Amino acid sequence: MSPKPIKVGVIGLSSTGWAANALAPGLINAPSFSLTAVSTTSATSADASAKKYSDIVGHPVKAFHGDASGIANDEDVDLVAVSVKAPSHKVAALAVIEAGKDIFIEWPVGANSKDTNEIAAAAKSKGVKALVGLQGRHSPAIRKIKEILDSGKIGQVRSSTLMALVAREIGMWGPVVPERFVYALEASAGATLLDIGIGHMFETVTHLLGDFATLSATTAQHYHDVAVLDDNQKPTGQTVHPDAPDQIAFTGLFKSGAISSAIFRAGLPATNGRKHFLWEIDGEEGSIRLASDEIGFFSMKNPDLYLNGELVDVPQVSGPSDNVTSAWEAFAQGEGHATLEDAVRTRRILDAVTKSAQEGIVVHL
Repeated sequence: MSPKPIKVGVIGLSSTGWAANALAPGLINAPSFSLTAVSTTSATSADASAKKYSDIVGHPVKAFHGDASGIANDEDVDLVAVSVKAPSHKVAALAVIEAGKDIFIEWPVGANSKDTNEIAAAAKSKGVKALVGLQGRHSPAIRKIKEILDSGKIGQVRSSTLMALVAREIGMWGPVVPERFVYALEASAGATLLDIGIGHMFETVTHLLGDFATLSATTAQHYHDVAVLDDNQKPTGQTVHPDAPDQIAFTGLFKSGAISSAIFRAGLPATNGRKHFLWEIDGEEGSIRLASDEIGFFSMKNPDLYLNGELVDVPQVSGPSDNVTSAWEAFAQGEGHATLEDAVRTRRILDAVTKSAQEGIVVHL
């Protein structure tokens, strides 16, 4: 007899946005889980969301609004997913943890390291289990790379060289952004290129290659005046002034002794021939290469994977919800998912990048 599905309530699940486009489909497609409740900021949006998802899943979905205590303490909810903007993560997560419920929380797990550490400490103290929305490690290409590395086919890893682009057309961290992404230009919002782009990427990198011993970074800001667009991609006339870098480069030494180099670029247009993503892992006896001319993040779509120059057949994903589904199922099975400890570890990397760039020093982790 199959175990009963884990009943999930989602904070921040409305009709549009990341939660609606990736988190909800990923959750609904995960057979070990059942969506039973939603919570938003207003009664109107909560009722609309509950109706939408009741129709989709074929059973009643409860509606909550306001703070997180209602959904967190509901008897028909075993686990609460927190999918709101980063500055609101901590208050919602602590309410869930205080209720003794297991938790899913989107990366970056708060607006800063202090938030992340506080959430992790509370969960550990309360004994609740947590899944963090760092689903890059569940990409079929990344799982294949782990298999190759574990098999020893390329021998001892000597270096990792990574280059990623968030193209201007995506509308994040460049010279033009839609109104809904303006908040991501402020460092205090916890959604910058460093927080989101590098955070997601290097959780996966270190998942495969191990922790850093040292790190040295350089950053630059090229877009000081950013034009704001409406939902129809028309200029609103508003200009905002970001306070976070849009190009970040860093080198480091893994504890294994391998060298790492990486550069992240945001805002450049997707011109012909411009590489959006390239990652090469060189071993003593061979090499792995991931490459894409379309998108800079493998958590969204599979890049092409090569082993010693030969294309490797990897199952394709239809979108980010596929990797989210894999993450949910890994949590249900109790292994292989990103934890709050992984989030804390990744935060240390991001803090080291910032400290090194600001002070011009090599940071020892």
